[in-house]
Amino acid sequence: MYYSNGNYEAFAHPQKPENAENKSAYIVGSGLAGLAAAAFLIRDGQVPGNNIHIFEELELPGGSMDGILNEQRGYIIRGGREMEPHFETLWDLFRSIPTLDDPETSVLDEFYWLNKKDPSYSTTRAIENRGEQITTDGQLTLSRKAITEIAKLVLTSEKQLGDVKINEVFGSEFFKSNFWLYWSTMFAFEPWASAIEMRRYLLRFVHHVGTLQNMSALKFTKFNQYESLVKPLIKFLKNKNVDFQYNTTVNNIIVSHSNGKKTATELVLTVDGEKESISLSPDDLVFVTNGSITESTTYGDNTHPAPQEHKAGASWDLWEKLADQDTEFGRPSKFYKNIPKANWVISATCTFTDDRVIPYIKKVTGKDPHSGSIVTSGPVSIKDSNWLLGISISRQPHFQQQKSNELIVWLYGLFSDQPGNYVHKKITDCSGEEICKEFLYHIGVPEEQIDSIAKSANSVPVNMPYITSYFMPRTEGDRPLVVPTGSQNLAFIGNFAETSRDTVFTTEYSVRTAMEAVYQLLDVDRGIPEVFASSFDLRTILDSVYYLNDQKSLQELPLNKIEKVGLDAFLKKIQGTYLEEILKEEKLI
Repeated sequence: MYYSNGNYEAFAHPQKPENAENKSAYIVGSGLAGLAAAAFLIRDGQVPGNNIHIFEELELPGGSMDGILNEQRGYIIRGGREMEPHFETLWDLFRSIPTLDDPETSVLDEFYWLNKKDPSYSTTRAIENRGEQITTDGQLTLSRKAITEIAKLVLTSEKQLGDVKINEVFGSEFFKSNFWLYWSTMFAFEPWASAIEMRRYLLRFVHHVGTLQNMSALKFTKFNQYESLVKPLIKFLKNKNVDFQYNTTVNNIIVSHSNGKKTATELVLTVDGEKESISLSPDDLVFVTNGSITESTTYGDNTHPAPQEHKAGASWDLWEKLADQDTEFGRPSKFYKNIPKANWVISATCTFTDDRVIPYIKKVTGKDPHSGSIVTSGPVSIKDSNWLLGISISRQPHFQQQKSNELIVWLYGLFSDQPGNYVHKKITDCSGEEICKEFLYHIGVPEEQIDSIAKSANSVPVNMPYITSYFMPRTEGDRPLVVPTGSQNLAFIGNFAETSRDTVFTTEYSVRTAMEAVYQLLDVDRGIPEVFASSFDLRTILDSVYYLNDQKSLQELPLNKIEKVGLDAFLKKIQGTYLEEILKEEKLI
């Protein structure tokens, strides 16, 4: 396996790998990583579709990429995915997947045209005082000390950051900045989260520093991601005769060890409550989605909180059994045990038919939620919310079945250990109606109207006990490599597998690990698009310096006398040079 960039490799079709027609594949989990692995096996590995088997413990595919109209509860979305142009493997995949409506149009084409027509742009990124835009909205408000801490973190190697937390590398000035408010609520970072992941995000998305305040770099699907991405992918795979097996739990994978080689030899399954096993040959490839952020999800309704009691779940149990067989298969307990209480576990989907809420949403967002355009372009964060409540309103309708008078709002709270400002309870203890009341209060709805509007809405809270597990502090070896050293036919896929430079909690990471797994196990001779190299681009780095300092030139920075003398000497030295040209282009001089 090797990485590439540019369009030479991107447009090429690899030759058929040796013995591909005799390979079989068993994929554990039908989330985006599992579905992507099946698609790459067919498209690039040229493995026959009927040789590919996808095992799913639930009754439907999609994993964390969900969006559903539940007959009993109503519309439910557990989360939304923010995408950008440089999700290289994601778009490499979906350029080959037809839309549901038109076999001649790819999912990428539909996505591209839609976001050209209706680009993302947030007029309000953060509010306080019951719906008022914060006075510094649009500024990152980073102190010089905080900027220095960012630079220091970026320049520190991952090996030096093992098990280090974000709040161990940043001081109080950083956490008071709008940069942290925007960053944490956009990516769901907590102060206790992994400094390694924070560093990766800074490097991976350095080209977005200048758009943090308006989120204009983001792209969104037409409907929820289940309908816009997962369903077309499932249809493509079924048309290729891929075998989907639901209500199927993989309890264990037996791996033999011989002469430094690791070979999966048996799958131990429970299918519709019955125990089964499958013997494997070296030509049988196994792709495991290890761990899950939405495992053990519980659901509430308008009048009941989502239950907080849960079992760890099958995906964690399988990973534990694999880790018991080989230390190179990772350390799952680092991720799903001992998660701090001050974290995000609750989101809620609110469906409104009462138009009294519309003027307050318009005031906050500057947009008509029924216009058909993106409303919030990602989250609007409520700075003075004890829950650190975030609001996300996508294009309406967000579901194909959605009625014209229905408005769907997605809410989440990053702090689950604090009482609300209006509903004086922890978000974990709140019913859907109570979470809706807290939202209505913070956007400025008059208190005498809050109860009746919340009661008329249908709000579904969900408790996701492992939703922040990707960001648990970790060190080298906690996540297994996509293909562990010596593995002959076993690969790990998804956001708990380890690939360099890319960032978890993204659709891109799921697809990248799937692509890397397929290409390695089949020896596909085509370059995998590298992670976008923005952190190696001098222009991008200088641009980020400009925006981190709230769009100040070098001469406008708060420098002491010695620094000013040094800067003047430097600027005199580079007069007439290429470096001067670049600094001028990036507005630093």
